[in-house]
Amino acid sequence: MTTKRWLDLYPTEIAKSLDYEKIPIQEFLTRAGTKFPDKTGMHFMGKDISFKEFHESALKFANYLKSLGIDRGDRVAIMLPNCPQGAIAYFGILYVGAIVVQTNPLYTERELKYQMIDSGAKVIISLDILFPRISKIIQDTELENVIITGIKDYLPFPKNLIYPFIQKKEYGIQVKVEHRGMHHLYTEIMKSAKADPVTYDFNFEDDIALLQYTGGTTGPPKGVMLTHKNLISNTKMCNEWLYKCEPGKETVMAILPFFHVYGMTTVLILSVMLHNKMVIIPKFDFETALKTIEKQKPTLFPGAPTIYIGLMNHPDLAKYDLSSIKACISGSAALPVEVQENFERVTGGKLVEGYGLTETSPVTHANFVWAGERVKGSIGVPWPDTDSVVLGPDSSEPLAVGEVGEIAVKGPQVMKGYWNKPEDTEKTFRDGWLLTGDLGYMDEKGYFFVVDRKKDMIIASGFNIYPREIEEILYEHDAIQECVVAGIPDPYRGETVKAYIVLKEGATVTEDELNTFCRKNLAAFKVPRQYEFRKELPKTAIGKILRRTLVDEEIKKAEKETSIS
Repeated sequence: MTTKRWLDLYPTEIAKSLDYEKIPIQEFLTRAGTKFPDKTGMHFMGKDISFKEFHESALKFANYLKSLGIDRGDRVAIMLPNCPQGAIAYFGILYVGAIVVQTNPLYTERELKYQMIDSGAKVIISLDILFPRISKIIQDTELENVIITGIKDYLPFPKNLIYPFIQKKEYGIQVKVEHRGMHHLYTEIMKSAKADPVTYDFNFEDDIALLQYTGGTTGPPKGVMLTHKNLISNTKMCNEWLYKCEPGKETVMAILPFFHVYGMTTVLILSVMLHNKMVIIPKFDFETALKTIEKQKPTLFPGAPTIYIGLMNHPDLAKYDLSSIKACISGSAALPVEVQENFERVTGGKLVEGYGLTETSPVTHANFVWAGERVKGSIGVPWPDTDSVVLGPDSSEPLAVGEVGEIAVKGPQVMKGYWNKPEDTEKTFRDGWLLTGDLGYMDEKGYFFVVDRKKDMIIASGFNIYPREIEEILYEHDAIQECVVAGIPDPYRGETVKAYIVLKEGATVTEDELNTFCRKNLAAFKVPRQYEFRKELPKTAIGKILRRTLVDEEIKKAEKETSIS
């Protein structure tokens, strides 16, 4: 089956191959800033920022990076929640021809240190409250400069005066950094830097725009090299899929984090490409989201199942008007049918399930939003200019309809490869097909279904969590002899992390002690929510721990509890 075959399934509005402008991503901001200077590009906690200010601020950031010696191909890290500075830094880094390294602000020192060393980042921009964490690892990395900003920097009066007191109360720290030496204040940069155009020799096919870190069940996290072509093509596909949306007239809910490639493509880049307003929320909570939807009236709301589940189950849901929402594409985990139906009933908009991975910028499949058939339980069909097959373990030939194998994809959004890991890159491709690591099948209509993950990756609340990383931390504890980590069903998070522990003879440790130990070494979303102590773990004849057996036990337990209730 080829891409042409899937076009036969498409609504007429999107049944075509796409044209991709061979321009750098930042060119879309240049256009928005010059053609629509007075239009609001970002709304942040009561403050509107025009596309002109957005554009000029990004150029200031770029010129300041140039003054620090940053040039084409250098890596610059962003360690920020959703905020204007994150969007401005992203485009500023691209303006100078450098490569963005997105870093989760929840990362521990250990995780941050690995990523900085692996990427070779020279500069990092981060929040003031995260500065102590950076200070502890910087001597072991190639970081030469640290740019510090704060949430208050873009808050309107009087919120900007009140917020530092709220921050001190919430986090217990108040960091003050002087603008000198290797330490730079974002506010000073915006005052002193010039908004001059920055040019460099650009290659659409090969220039890397982003290193987005992902991982697996084997080895440390890998930097996925996504080019300008990769990200622009996937954003263009998203635009075509949402063909009823009008450029310049939509408002996009920016809840998905920009440091996740899904939020970066479907929110940040798409909004700038179409000069739409982003409504940015730095720290997600359901009540804030509901209030924001009612007040700002977003029309597009990309998200994850846990977001929609939480909103639909909020006790005050009926008090809020969500009718502005036109369309939502849900990603990162399976979307329960009942959630989809309830959300559409409440909002009057459309919510469909999509599918993808970091290596594909990220979307490859989705159900149709408006016209076209939606198939329950399916991830939909491949996006425009994207092809997909189901491959068997020992063959490069596609399997027959209905047969389960590994889903593989081709398309312009497929990554260039893994950063400094040619062997891993080679293993991920077979005859030009990117192997997704997910098992599934295709039905007779051409719709795809995911039945299991070939990898043991856990997806909890939209976060990708890799068991081996957690297991390696647990094995560092003196009391643990053996352990295995698995994702078990959770009605809210999709999956939750559970650790099965075998203690050394005579050793003792409590769940609270393990929880404290893990929190020192892992981001909060990776820390096991449950621990179970066992005398032994199920294994194969050659001693391999049977993770799947433990998961199956949890599924049966949950089914039994459901039937009893």
